Amino acid sequence: MNTEHVNLRVASVDDAEELLKIYTPYVQKTAITFEYDVPTPEEFRKRIENTLKKYPYLVVEKDGQLLGYTYTGPFIGRAAYGWGAELSIYLREDCRRMGLGKMLYHAIEGISRAQNILNLNACIGDPEVEDEYLTKNSIQFHSHMGYRIVGRFYQCGYKFGRWYHMVWMEKIIGEHTPEPAPVLPFPELDKKVLDALGVRGGKRQ
Repeated sequence: MNTEHVNLRVASVDDAEELLKIYTPYVQKTAITFEYDVPTPEEFRKRIENTLKKYPYLVVEKDGQLLGYTYTGPFIGRAAYGWGAELSIYLREDCRRMGLGKMLYHAIEGISRAQNILNLNACIGDPEVEDEYLTKNSIQFHSHMGYRIVGRFYQCGYKFGRWYHMVWMEKIIGEHTPEPAPVLPFPELDKKVLDALGVRGGKRQ
Protein backbone atom coordinates (compact mmCIF):
# COMPACT_ATOMS: atom_id res chain seq x y z
CA MET A 1 0.00 0.00 0.00
CA ASN A 2 1.18 3.50 -0.85
CA THR A 3 1.22 5.45 2.40
CA GLU A 4 1.40 8.90 0.82
CA HIS A 5 -1.35 11.29 1.86
CA VAL A 6 -2.22 9.42 5.04
CA ASN A 7 -3.98 11.43 7.69
CA LEU A 8 -3.61 11.48 11.46
CA ARG A 9 -6.65 12.44 13.49
CA VAL A 10 -8.32 12.04 16.85
CA ALA A 11 -10.50 8.95 17.08
CA SER A 12 -14.21 9.11 17.83
CA VAL A 13 -16.65 6.53 19.16
CA ASP A 14 -17.99 6.24 15.62
CA ASP A 15 -14.70 4.57 14.66
CA ALA A 16 -15.30 1.70 17.09
CA GLU A 17 -16.47 -0.96 14.64
CA GLU A 18 -13.68 -0.34 12.16
CA LEU A 19 -11.03 -0.18 14.89
CA LEU A 20 -12.41 -3.39 16.35
CA LYS A 21 -11.82 -5.07 12.98
CA ILE A 22 -8.15 -4.06 13.29
CA TYR A 23 -7.93 -5.32 16.87
CA THR A 24 -9.82 -8.62 16.45
CA PRO A 25 -7.00 -10.58 14.71
CA TYR A 26 -4.63 -9.63 17.54
CA VAL A 27 -7.03 -11.26 20.02
CA GLN A 28 -7.86 -14.31 17.93
CA LYS A 29 -4.49 -15.09 16.35
CA THR A 30 -1.74 -13.59 18.50
CA ALA A 31 -0.41 -13.23 22.02
CA ILE A 32 0.38 -9.57 21.34
CA THR A 33 -2.65 -8.89 23.49
CA PHE A 34 -3.33 -11.22 26.41
CA GLU A 35 -7.07 -10.64 26.01
CA TYR A 36 -8.95 -13.86 25.26
CA ASP A 37 -12.33 -12.64 24.02
CA VAL A 38 -13.02 -10.08 21.30
CA PRO A 39 -14.82 -7.09 22.85
CA THR A 40 -18.26 -6.20 21.60
CA PRO A 41 -18.61 -3.04 19.50
CA GLU A 42 -20.39 -1.37 22.41
CA GLU A 43 -17.57 -2.25 24.81
CA PHE A 44 -15.04 -0.91 22.32
CA ARG A 45 -17.02 2.32 22.00
CA LYS A 46 -16.91 2.70 25.77
CA ARG A 47 -13.15 2.14 25.79
CA ILE A 48 -12.62 4.94 23.26
CA GLU A 49 -15.02 7.24 25.07
CA ASN A 50 -13.42 6.64 28.48
CA THR A 51 -9.90 7.10 27.13
CA LEU A 52 -10.71 10.43 25.48
CA LYS A 53 -11.89 11.92 28.77
CA LYS A 54 -8.24 12.40 29.75
CA TYR A 55 -5.91 10.82 27.20
CA PRO A 56 -5.34 10.92 23.43
CA TYR A 57 -6.68 8.24 21.11
CA LEU A 58 -5.34 8.66 17.57
CA VAL A 59 -6.00 6.92 14.27
CA VAL A 60 -4.16 6.94 10.97
CA GLU A 61 -6.30 6.75 7.85
CA LYS A 62 -6.16 6.99 4.10
CA ASP A 63 -9.09 7.61 1.79
CA GLY A 64 -11.44 7.14 4.73
CA GLN A 65 -10.02 3.72 5.66
CA LEU A 66 -8.48 3.25 9.10
CA LEU A 67 -5.01 1.72 9.00
CA GLY A 68 -4.08 1.73 12.68
CA TYR A 69 -4.46 3.43 16.03
CA THR A 70 -2.68 4.31 19.24
CA TYR A 71 -3.77 5.59 22.63
CA THR A 72 -2.52 6.21 26.14
CA GLY A 73 -4.08 5.52 29.50
CA PRO A 74 -3.25 5.63 33.20
CA PHE A 75 -0.12 3.90 34.41
CA ILE A 76 -1.43 2.25 37.60
CA GLY A 77 -4.39 3.93 39.24
CA ARG A 78 -2.78 5.89 42.06
CA ALA A 79 -2.27 9.65 42.27
CA ALA A 80 1.51 9.51 42.59
CA TYR A 81 1.76 7.71 39.23
CA GLY A 82 -0.15 10.49 37.49
CA TRP A 83 2.82 11.75 35.46
CA GLY A 84 3.18 8.39 33.75
CA ALA A 85 1.00 6.89 31.01
CA GLU A 86 0.75 3.48 29.38
CA LEU A 87 0.54 3.44 25.61
CA SER A 88 -0.64 0.87 23.07
CA ILE A 89 -0.59 0.60 19.30
CA TYR A 90 -2.27 -1.66 16.75
CA LEU A 91 -1.90 -1.61 12.96
CA ARG A 92 -4.01 -3.31 10.33
CA GLU A 93 -2.44 -6.64 9.40
CA ASP A 94 -1.50 -5.49 5.90
CA CYS A 95 -0.14 -2.13 7.06
CA ARG A 96 2.85 -3.12 9.17
CA ARG A 97 6.42 -2.06 8.45
CA MET A 98 5.32 1.03 6.53
CA GLY A 99 6.32 3.70 9.01
CA LEU A 100 2.78 4.17 10.34
CA GLY A 101 3.74 3.10 13.86
CA LYS A 102 6.52 5.66 13.96
CA MET A 103 4.12 8.33 12.71
CA LEU A 104 1.53 7.50 15.37
CA TYR A 105 4.09 7.37 18.18
CA HIS A 106 5.67 10.68 17.17
CA ALA A 107 2.26 12.32 17.45
CA ILE A 108 1.14 10.71 20.69
CA GLU A 109 4.49 11.40 22.36
CA GLY A 110 4.18 15.06 21.37
CA ILE A 111 0.68 15.22 22.80
CA SER A 112 1.84 13.51 25.99
CA ARG A 113 4.60 16.09 26.43
CA ALA A 114 2.05 18.87 26.01
CA GLN A 115 -0.05 17.20 28.72
CA ASN A 116 3.01 17.29 31.04
CA ILE A 117 3.33 13.50 31.02
CA LEU A 118 6.93 12.59 31.89
CA ASN A 119 7.11 8.79 31.55
CA LEU A 120 5.60 6.63 28.80
CA ASN A 121 5.37 2.90 29.43
CA ALA A 122 4.47 -0.05 27.25
CA CYS A 123 3.46 -3.51 28.48
CA ILE A 124 4.67 -6.05 25.89
CA GLY A 125 4.43 -9.81 25.56
CA ASP A 126 7.86 -11.44 25.33
CA PRO A 127 8.25 -15.02 24.06
CA GLU A 128 10.98 -17.27 25.42
CA VAL A 129 11.21 -18.53 21.83
CA GLU A 130 9.42 -16.76 18.99
CA ASP A 131 6.43 -18.70 17.66
CA GLU A 132 3.46 -18.22 15.36
CA TYR A 133 1.60 -16.24 18.03
CA LEU A 134 4.26 -13.88 19.33
CA THR A 135 7.61 -12.52 18.13
CA LYS A 136 9.94 -9.88 19.49
CA ASN A 137 8.91 -7.35 16.83
CA SER A 138 7.11 -5.11 19.29
CA ILE A 139 10.11 -5.01 21.62
CA GLN A 140 12.35 -4.19 18.66
CA PHE A 141 10.00 -1.45 17.48
CA HIS A 142 9.90 0.19 20.89
CA SER A 143 13.69 -0.06 21.22
CA HIS A 144 13.99 1.70 17.87
CA MET A 145 11.67 4.42 19.19
CA GLY A 146 13.87 5.03 22.24
CA TYR A 147 12.18 2.81 24.83
CA ARG A 148 14.20 0.56 27.13
CA ILE A 149 13.28 -2.54 29.10
CA VAL A 150 12.87 -1.67 32.77
CA GLY A 151 11.21 -4.85 34.05
CA ARG A 152 10.41 -8.45 33.10
CA PHE A 153 7.76 -10.77 34.51
CA TYR A 154 8.32 -14.43 33.80
CA GLN A 155 5.68 -16.83 32.44
CA CYS A 156 2.89 -14.54 33.60
CA GLY A 157 0.69 -14.73 30.49
CA TYR A 158 -1.03 -17.96 29.37
CA LYS A 159 -2.59 -18.05 25.92
CA PHE A 160 -2.97 -20.71 23.22
CA GLY A 161 -1.69 -23.32 25.67
CA ARG A 162 1.65 -21.57 26.13
CA TRP A 163 3.26 -19.39 28.77
CA TYR A 164 4.69 -16.01 27.83
CA HIS A 165 6.84 -13.49 29.63
CA MET A 166 5.93 -9.81 29.77
CA VAL A 167 8.23 -6.79 29.76
CA TRP A 168 7.71 -3.18 30.66
CA MET A 169 9.46 -0.71 28.38
CA GLU A 170 9.80 2.96 29.26
CA LYS A 171 10.71 6.26 27.65
CA ILE A 172 11.34 9.41 29.65
CA ILE A 173 9.90 12.35 27.69
CA GLY A 174 10.16 15.18 30.23
CA GLU A 175 12.20 16.55 33.10
CA HIS A 176 11.42 15.36 36.63
CA THR A 177 11.40 18.48 38.80
CA PRO A 178 10.60 18.92 42.52
CA GLU A 179 7.28 20.56 41.58
CA PRO A 180 6.03 19.08 38.30
CA ALA A 181 3.35 20.88 36.35
CA PRO A 182 -0.09 19.27 36.66
CA VAL A 183 -1.10 16.84 33.95
CA LEU A 184 -3.56 18.42 31.52
CA PRO A 185 -6.51 16.33 30.32
CA PHE A 186 -6.37 15.79 26.57
CA PRO A 187 -9.64 17.71 25.88
CA GLU A 188 -8.10 20.82 27.48
CA LEU A 189 -5.08 20.98 25.17
CA ASP A 190 -4.86 23.95 22.84
CA LYS A 191 -5.76 22.98 19.27
CA LYS A 192 -2.42 24.47 18.20
CA VAL A 193 -0.70 21.46 19.82
CA LEU A 194 -2.54 19.07 17.51
CA ASP A 195 -2.02 21.32 14.49
CA ALA A 196 1.73 21.40 15.11
CA LEU A 197 1.81 17.60 15.19
CA GLY A 198 -0.30 17.22 12.06
CA VAL A 199 -3.24 15.74 13.94
CA ARG A 200 -6.75 16.66 12.82
CA GLY A 201 -9.92 16.62 14.87
CA GLY A 202 -12.24 13.66 15.19
CA LYS A 203 -14.03 14.00 11.86
CA ARG A 204 -13.18 11.63 9.01
CA GLN A 205 -11.47 13.17 6.01
